[in-house]
Formats: sequence, structure tokens, C-alpha cells
Amino acid sequence: MMLQPTSAEIRATLVDALQLDLVGPKPDDLEHAEEILTQAPSKWYLTGFLAPFGAKPGDRSDDEGDVEPQELGAGATSEDSQTPEVAPARKALFPASMGLSFLLSPQTQALTATVHWADYKPIELASQDLEVEAPSDPKPRQLQGWQRLPQTVSLRVPIQPEQDSCAIEIPGGSGLTLVVNCRPVVDPRFETGTRSVSIFLVNYRQMPNSDKDAAFAFQTCLIVQCREGFVPRSDLRGLDSKDPDEAIASLQYRHDYEFAVGHNVSVLTHAPLTPSPAPIQGEGNAPAPFSPDGRRVGDEGVSPSGSQVGAEGNCTEVCTTWIPIAAVPKVEATPLPMVQLGMEALAAAANVDAIRQMLNPMVAEYRTWITAQANTPIASPQANNVAQALLNDARRACDRIEAGINALADPQVLAAFQIANRAVAIARRRQLSQEANHPPEHFTPPAWRPFQLAFILLNLVSIAQPDCGDRGIVDLLFFPTGGGKTEAYLGLAAFTLVLRRLQHPGIQSAGLSVLMRYTLRLLTLDQLERAARLICALELERQTDPIKLGQWPFEIGLWVGQGATPNRLGKRGDKDENSAYARTVAF
Repeated sequence: MMLQPTSAEIRATLVDALQLDLVGPKPDDLEHAEEILTQAPSKWYLTGFLAPFGAKPGDRSDDEGDVEPQELGAGATSEDSQTPEVAPARKALFPASMGLSFLLSPQTQALTATVHWADYKPIELASQDLEVEAPSDPKPRQLQGWQRLPQTVSLRVPIQPEQDSCAIEIPGGSGLTLVVNCRPVVDPRFETGTRSVSIFLVNYRQMPNSDKDAAFAFQTCLIVQCREGFVPRSDLRGLDSKDPDEAIASLQYRHDYEFAVGHNVSVLTHAPLTPSPAPIQGEGNAPAPFSPDGRRVGDEGVSPSGSQVGAEGNCTEVCTTWIPIAAVPKVEATPLPMVQLGMEALAAAANVDAIRQMLNPMVAEYRTWITAQANTPIASPQANNVAQALLNDARRACDRIEAGINALADPQVLAAFQIANRAVAIARRRQLSQEANHPPEHFTPPAWRPFQLAFILLNLVSIAQPDCGDRGIVDLLFFPTGGGKTEAYLGLAAFTLVLRRLQHPGIQSAGLSVLMRYTLRLLTLDQLERAARLICALELERQTDPIKLGQWPFEIGLWVGQGATPNRLGKRGDKDENSAYARTVAF
């Protein structure tokens, strides 16, 4: 029996295919180690190569890099009626160097640098050697191909206290050089004698008159090993930043460190599992990240870059990469066993007291969490100020959630909340039925994620009471893809639609109630399908009790731009063939 590949295996296969397509073979790719290309490698691959330093701009750029986009015809219009962006006036030059920077402890006297790259030499190919032959050619034609020659060199890089900079030529007449810059770090956060080191791989080859790609270095990779371990440092960009996003990120990631930064390239590394020899900010140990295959870094010597983990968990190896990879842990909600999250259970609650018993534990759990965060010491005064502002926002959000629960004492608000829960549950069961080809009653009762239910309760008062001061607040649902944002705002939309009909019976409740705008066109069909499913569920609810929910059906509409729906109504005599009048007459 053949096992189906896991999502991690499929993702790894896609990443390898992307690497092979954009950069070229990896150093350990034996299958393509000596590949033959039928086109110049600088046109075959998009990145990962170094052009000769000092070459003319015409030799260090793509001849087709700034082709003007085709203009639309006189009678054509773009889907969103926007003019294409103008191509840049200057050509982008291929890089001639790449490297990385890191910090070293005073005990480090030498590093080991391993350089991987590939040279391509022009060769003659016969047409029958190619995968696609030209049937019109009676005789074999001599065509130019490019043969890959993999190269690997390991060097010892001495680190001297008095050293400022030096250049180490890579042996074998490669024309490549390692340029090393070393300077002391004057910062009380680090041990005296700590040094900042930058290592660059530079292409100093001479550009030939023809076959310029022969002077390029392709699939370049620089690996640096330090037996004593690299010194970690935190990102201080947001420490004193006036940008709230930067300041919040600095607070939330204050325990995360970096060991190296790339120049013209990215770097793969890993974080320590034990206290680092030079702790930063004095706030504890860095959390152990995870490797791309899901294992914790340090387990069985695993790191995202495939580097070796030292005996004490220190980072001992960093390497450059043209396609950076990072594992993003899955976001899962903390279990709240005392909170009733079932949609159908909330919809079937006998009265408001029963619902309060179901939902009040959420407020208590949230306040407990806020208190725990407030009691967490933070060494940095700037970070502490940011933390206090966030905690104040959290307390206000908690109060709004509690106010939303209390608002259910209004019979109309309670009825709208319960009908919305029932409609979302019906839509959810129908979606599962379509995906799994089972009847809707086959599935377990749908339940809210905690943040979804909190978001709905957070906004109940501001929707139910037009004079509420919270109507001036825009609440942003910031959550990973697939986490349930759509279902959360659709639940709130269902509550709004139903409450409007309960508060304003008759024709006054008709008309546009909810406006959804998608900035990404690829989301439109998916979001339309899910919203339409909810509207159908609401319409079924209305048909069961038209006296309560009105005679006018629940409806949904879609506008997707001038290409599908007119922007103007128009009138007789207009010359705008895209108006609604012109299209209606033509139809």
C-alpha cells in the first residue's frame, strides 16, 4: 500500500523545485551536479549568481530586464481601469558580492569558511543531443550549451584582535575572494572584546569579450563555522521607535535573537536552547524555534540551516541562502473548558441567564490572563511602557466583551444573537457536507473559536446601540490564514442583518446593511461562496418565521469592476458603451 505524502513532504518538494528553478542545483544535488543548459545560465536562472566586480553595467545587467509592458489597445480597458506601472528607467545590476555579518566572543581565534559555487563553461551541442529537435533541419546543427562545473573550497579564516580587514583569495585560480572586515563592539550589553565580523564573497574575475557568463559564479553559498559559537543579539530597531508596530514587535520578540544578517542574500541559522554566553537584555532564555520538518531545534542536532548544534546548544554554523525558509508554528487557541463555544448550544439556550453562564467564564479567563501578563517583569523601560499600553487596551476589550454579554438582556439582541448562531451553524454544516460528501447532520456540532466569539461579543453593543461611543473604534481581526477570520465577521454580519429586521419591521429593514470589500481578487469567489451560504441559511430562517423576520428575502449582490458590472447607469444619447444603459439596450 502506497502511503500518501504528508503536507510537510509536499512543501519540501515544492521548495526544492523552486530552488532548482530560480537558483539552480544545491551543493548536495548529485542528479544535476553536471547539468547541461541550452541557454546562458544568467538567463536560465534568476538569482544566486555573482557578476565580476568592476564590469561594465551592460555586462552586469539583463538585456531584457526593462522591457516596456505592452500598452492596451485603443478599444480595450483593463479589468480595474488602471494604467500599468511604468518600468524603471535604470537597469538593475547583478550583484558582484554577497556575505554575512555576525558577532564573535573574545575567545574566538579562527573560523572555518566553506564556499560552494558552480562555473558554467560553453560547449558545442548537436541538435540530436537536445530534448526537442528541429524537424525542418536535414542536418545536425552545432548549438552552444553550458556545462556546469561544481566547486567547493574550505578555508581557515584567522580572527586577530588587531585585525581590521583582510582579503583571502580562494585557491585554484577561481578569481573569487573572501573579504573579511573585523571591528570591536563597544556596547555595555556585550562582553568586552566582542567583535563584529563581516565576510563577503566577491567575484574579481575578468570579464571576457564573449561568453560573459563564463566569468559569473553561480549557485553561490557561504557557510561559516565557529567552534565557540556565535554571539546572539536582539533586534533593537523598535526599542525607541515611534512606530507603534515596530515598538510592539520589539516587545513581543524581546526574547528572540539573531546570530547573523545577510548582505545581498539571506542567512539560515538557529537559536540556543540554553542561556547564551552573552545574554541580551537579561530577560531569560530565547525560546527554542522549530526546524522546517517540525522538530524542535536542538533535537538530534537539528537546525533550520542543517548546521551543527554545539554541546551547550550554541549556534556554531551559519550559512547564506538565496531562498530563505522559516517554520511558522501553528496558532492554536488555549482550551476554555468552562466556556460554551457551541453555536447550536448558544442558539438553543433557554434564556439570557443560561447564556451568561455559558459565556461569563470567557471574561474571567481573559482577566486572569491580563493579570498574569501585568505581573510579568520587563527589564526595558521602553518595552514596559508599550506593555502597559497594550494591557490597557486589553482591559478595555475585556470590558467590551462583558458589556456585549450584558447586552443580551435585551430580548431583540438575544434573539438576533441566537438566530445568527443557528444560521452560521447551518452554513458550516452545509460547507462540510459539500466538502466531505456526507449529510449535514453527520458532523459534530459546529463551535466557535474563542477569538471569533469574543470578536462578536466585542461589537454587540456598538451595533445594537447607535449612540454607543465604541462606534468610532475600528476593530482589526489580525490572524493567520485559515484561522477563522471570515467566519467571525460573517457571524457578526448575520447578527446585524437579523437585528435590523427585529428593530425595524417592514420595508425599513430592507436595503444594504453590510458592505464587504476584497482587496485581493483571488479571494472574491471564495468569500462570495461563503457569504452566499450564510445568506441562504438566513433566508431559511426567515421563511420559517416571516412574521418575525419580515416578508422581504435576505439578498446578496456582487460588484467586481467595470469588466463585469457597469460603473455608470448612463442614459440615452451617451457614447459610453460600458454604461448600464448601453449594455442593457445591446443585450
